[in-house]
Amino acid sequence: MMPLSSTSPDPHTIVIGAGLAGLVAAAELIDAGKRVLILEQEPESSFGGQAWWSFGGIFLIDSPEQRRLGVKDSIDLARQDWFGSAGFDRDDDHWPRKWAEAYLEFAAGDKREWLRERGIRFFPIVGWAERGGYTSNGHGNSVPRFHIVWGTGPGVVSPFIDRVRAGVAAGRVELRFRHRVDELLVEDGVVVGAAGTVLAPDDAERGEASNRDAAGQFAVRAPTVIVASGGIGGNHDLVRQNWPTRMGTPPEHMLSGVPAHVDGRMLAITERAGARVINQDRMWHYVEGIENYAPVWARHGIRILPGPSSLWLDATGARLPVPLFPGFDTLGTLEHIVSTGYDYSWFVLTQKIIEKEFALSGSEQNPDLTNRDLRLLAKRVGKGAPGPVEDFKTKGADFVVADTLDELLVGMVKLSNGALDTGRVREEIESRDRGLLNAFGKDAQLNAVRQARNYRGDKLIRVAKPHRLLDPKQGPLIAVKLHILTRKSLGGIETDLQARVLGRDGQPVPGLYAAGEASGFGGGGMHGYRALEGTFLGGCLFSGRVAGRAAAEQPHGEHTVGS
Repeated sequence: MMPLSSTSPDPHTIVIGAGLAGLVAAAELIDAGKRVLILEQEPESSFGGQAWWSFGGIFLIDSPEQRRLGVKDSIDLARQDWFGSAGFDRDDDHWPRKWAEAYLEFAAGDKREWLRERGIRFFPIVGWAERGGYTSNGHGNSVPRFHIVWGTGPGVVSPFIDRVRAGVAAGRVELRFRHRVDELLVEDGVVVGAAGTVLAPDDAERGEASNRDAAGQFAVRAPTVIVASGGIGGNHDLVRQNWPTRMGTPPEHMLSGVPAHVDGRMLAITERAGARVINQDRMWHYVEGIENYAPVWARHGIRILPGPSSLWLDATGARLPVPLFPGFDTLGTLEHIVSTGYDYSWFVLTQKIIEKEFALSGSEQNPDLTNRDLRLLAKRVGKGAPGPVEDFKTKGADFVVADTLDELLVGMVKLSNGALDTGRVREEIESRDRGLLNAFGKDAQLNAVRQARNYRGDKLIRVAKPHRLLDPKQGPLIAVKLHILTRKSLGGIETDLQARVLGRDGQPVPGLYAAGEASGFGGGGMHGYRALEGTFLGGCLFSGRVAGRAAAEQPHGEHTVGS
């Protein structure tokens, strides 16, 4: 791509990163009449970043979709859930707390209408993610708030890509792909631009690793710079380096839920320019990862989005403790699994459960929702599991399917590295099934399943009617080996409520802003220790909007643009 010529109009803002947060910030700047330069290290095929791969879940409070399903929600209830999950307990949580409050106001306020103005619509059934299972003021969502975008991740990203491309056509935006930032330019304490390496062209498809061959150098200048470069989930070395001591030793084996280019490089680069990076030991990794039988990137894993009915066993065959049921407490489950000394666990379920309760995270795993295909979508309420789920069941290396428990145990042993106690597995399954002799009982998971079906959306498409795992009419039996899957950084660059990057003295670094996962989705970690789901895309949308609007108000200086 050609560099800006010396006669090109100077950009008002440089945006580093062409993912969702960067695109939203750029769109806001375009709407304010500003010129924007977007720098992105990946090829154009990866335009839109991680959000393109997402399931498209959005956290909303007291939405029309909730009300139509009989869900009573409020900002007070959502605040109770958020702060009960976040567990803010550090001096560094000053700005994360403020961002959490601001985000809740956004989610209960104009967020839905702002998205609808951009053509974004929602699937009518609201999902119930991170159910918690503790007290009312503890972790988890008290009510369903996971609104799936009609079109999934691409449906979220596309309006902002279109706005940026329109800006390109109007001469207000320049896109420079294969431009890797290696340094933020600082003069007298003011960030005035960015410099780095022009990488060689690469025809890698979306998500595939691209080369790092240097083809040149660049330096660009602007009055404002927004860092929207994402997190560290693709860099397992950084994940292990920042692994929280409260969660024990980092797992030896992990899958990657994001491409390799989610490498966290810009965090250290921004820090060298005077920024303060906080809460780096707060992160969000999933425990329901399965190996992708058709991987796009190295160690490519897919997350199962489970309903609550599968029996969850550790690597030895022992049932996980209450309330670590599927879909209840992601990090609590992660901490427990790591404490066992193994880096995997098991689901045991039936065909009836997989048909109703297994969804796979990712736009490419949900062609009905992604392609807005009503005919294909209708099959979700019919017999059989969704096509992508059945494909993993037959092709995935982590699935064992059997007509009898004896056959299932043989298959599990083959995948268990010698850890599995088959007698314990049999005991756990049989004791669980005895809990279904009555429509009531003491098994907390079975009671949670019964309770979930009181919610219309769960009963309709998400939670199977309770049944015995060993009932042959519900079969075949299925076991799934589950891996730990890296995904999100919850900490990041500290920012104030204008998305201005703060330095070690607590004052804004002039000219520098941050948004998206690089900023912990706002403030350096607005989720605290735990998230409620649907808040990662939402955090990118909100922090990108704040950063774009704030940067647009910065007066245009006299900086020139180098090449």
